[in-house]
Amino acid sequence: MDNLIRILAVDDHEMIVLGYKYTIEGCDFEKYKVTVNIAPSYQEGKEEIESSSNRMPYDIILLDIQMFPDSAKEERGGVDLGLLVRKISPTSKVVFLSSFSDSYHINNVLKTVNPDGYMVKSEVDEKTLQDMVKTVIENPPYYTAAALQAIRRKMANEDQIDERDKKILYQLSIGTKTKDISSLVAASSTTVENRKRQLKVIFNVENGNDFALIEEARKRGFI
Repeated sequence: MDNLIRILAVDDHEMIVLGYKYTIEGCDFEKYKVTVNIAPSYQEGKEEIESSSNRMPYDIILLDIQMFPDSAKEERGGVDLGLLVRKISPTSKVVFLSSFSDSYHINNVLKTVNPDGYMVKSEVDEKTLQDMVKTVIENPPYYTAAALQAIRRKMANEDQIDERDKKILYQLSIGTKTKDISSLVAASSTTVENRKRQLKVIFNVENGNDFALIEEARKRGFI
């Protein structure tokens, strides 16, 4: 008799989770019978994770990074749900499926949640979903090509800069002004400017502008 694999797909875009459901359930798994339940909102995902942990924990929980509760003052998302899974349903495997393919987001998720897989949505198709299920059940982790590339770039440059530097680089990359970055990284504007100059030296672009710094940081896997 086939082993039953239970999957929960959480994403606040209902068509996306329905796509995951129909695609995965339509795959041919020789060793398993796979069923997929969906939660098309942050709150429904949270409630399902909490209730299932007390009866029959899911084998795999699929999460997007960006998900927002229907009513909350602070933004919360897939990382919060991933941490909840780790706390109350430790036997469940956690896999992120996100549009984010940059090193900053991917490595932040890896550090914070330590998931069993990360898939970039643009690389998701029937084959990668099927491979993900098999790999995560039998020998995790599973990464799509872009995610693995971001992880490798980050590992190659791991010891060069600290967490504050990474936050500064990320904020610069999304267009945040230097004067506004200081409050986001708990540092004075003078400190931020000094760190930018030091980063340009580290990345060998000391004569370049912020754009040159961002491009070099991206090549090295920090953004």
